[in-house]
Amino acid sequence: MRRIARLLLYCGTAALVLGLVQFHATYIGHYDAFESTRFAWALAYIAVLNVAAYAVGLPDLPRNAYQALGLAMVANIAAGLFISLVQLGLGVAILPRFVVFWTAGLLVPGYALCAFVAAQGRRDGRRRDRVLAVVSEEEAAALQSDVRRAERRASLVKVVSHRDAATIDSGRQPLLEAFSGVDASILVLDRVAQNDESIVAQAALLHSRGVRIRTLSLFYDEWIGKLPLSELERVALMFDIGELHRLRYGRVKRLVDGALALAGLMVMSVVVPVVFVANLFGNRGPLFFRQLRVGKGGKEFTIIKFRSMTPGSAATDAGEGVWTTDDDARITTVGKWLRRTHLDELPQVINILRGDQAIVGPRPEQPSYVSMLHEKIPFYDLRHLIRPGLTGWAQLNYHYGATEFDALEKLQYEFYYLRHQSVALDLRIVVRTLRQIVGRRGR
Repeated sequence: MRRIARLLLYCGTAALVLGLVQFHATYIGHYDAFESTRFAWALAYIAVLNVAAYAVGLPDLPRNAYQALGLAMVANIAAGLFISLVQLGLGVAILPRFVVFWTAGLLVPGYALCAFVAAQGRRDGRRRDRVLAVVSEEEAAALQSDVRRAERRASLVKVVSHRDAATIDSGRQPLLEAFSGVDASILVLDRVAQNDESIVAQAALLHSRGVRIRTLSLFYDEWIGKLPLSELERVALMFDIGELHRLRYGRVKRLVDGALALAGLMVMSVVVPVVFVANLFGNRGPLFFRQLRVGKGGKEFTIIKFRSMTPGSAATDAGEGVWTTDDDARITTVGKWLRRTHLDELPQVINILRGDQAIVGPRPEQPSYVSMLHEKIPFYDLRHLIRPGLTGWAQLNYHYGATEFDALEKLQYEFYYLRHQSVALDLRIVVRTLRQIVGRRGR
C-alpha cells in the first residue's frame, strides 16, 4: 500500500500537471503544448512538486488528516513560490497561472488521499510483521522498546525463554506450540537459542511452513536499523566501511561534502548578522562557541557553533563540560531559538570545508567523554574510523543523549551506519534530517 501511495503521488502529479497544460493549450491559449517551451517547464514543475512533497514527508509521515492537509499545502505553496520566483527572474511567463493555481487546488486533497493510502499500508505492515522471539529476559525488554521505533513496522507478540523453547521430552515441540494462536510471521533467535540444536530443529520446521527466521543481530539490522552490542563479537565487526574500503565512495562523499558546505557558507553569511543582532537582546557575549572534539582517527579538532549558552557556562577548548539536557538552565532565550531551528549547528560548515567533519557521520564528542566512554563501552573507538558528521543515523533514530546509557544506545545505530555506509544511505539521512527540521523533531 505504501508503494502504491508513492506511485499515486508521483505519477498523479505528472498526469495532473500535463493534463492541465494540455487543457490550457487547447481551450484557452490555443497553442501546441508539446512544441512550446511550456512543456519543458511543465516537466520541471512536476519535478519541483515531487521533491517538495518528498521533503515534507509525503505520503509516509503524516499521522492524521489535518497533518496530511497541512503538509500538502506546504509542498504546493513551496513549489508555486519557486516557479513564481523563476518567472520573476526570467521576466517571462513560463507556466500559465491557470496551471499553477489549479494544480495546487487539486493536489492538496490528492496528496492527503495518498497519505491516507500510505497510512493504511503502515497498519497492514504492522499486522504482517508479527515477531516471536526466543531471547533472554533482558534482551526481550530491550527488543520490546526498540521495536516501537523500528524502521520497518513490527510488533513483538510473544517472548519464549530458552528453557521453554528447548525440547526436553522427545515427543514435544514447545516452540511450535508457542506459535499456535499468535499468528507470528518472524522467529528471532539470540545466540543462546542458536546454539541449542533442539530449538534450531524446530526453527527449521517453522521455516518450511513459511515463517521467516532471523538471528537477533540480523533482525536488528533489517527491521530496527542498528546493531545490538549484546550480539556483536569481534568477527562480526569485520565488514567493509565505505569511507575506508571503497575509494570511489570516499572521494564522492568528500566532493559532495565540500559542495554542500560551500552552499551552507553562503547561507551562513546571511544568518550571521541576524544572530548578531538577536544576541544583543537575549544572548550577550561572543557570537561563536568553540570546543575541542574528537574526529577521525582520534585526532582532536575545534568545532565551531553559534553560542547558545551563557558565556563561561559550558566547556571551551581549555576545559571540560557536563552533559547538556534539553531543558538546560544554561541555554539562553536566543540559544533556545537557535537550537530549535538548528541554526546553532550551521557554522560547522567551516569544519566540513577544513576536512574535520562530514555532512553525515557519527556525532563528534568531547575528548573527556571519549576517554570515559572508551573505558566503559566495547568497540567505542570504531566510530572514529570515519569523519564525524553534522547529522547522522544515530541522531535521527535516537533522542538527544545526556547519559552513558544514551551514548551506548546511539553507538549501536552508529555501527549500523558504519556497516551500510553508502551514497544512498547518506542521501536518505540528509533528506530525513531536513524533514525533522521542518517538523521541528529531533536534534
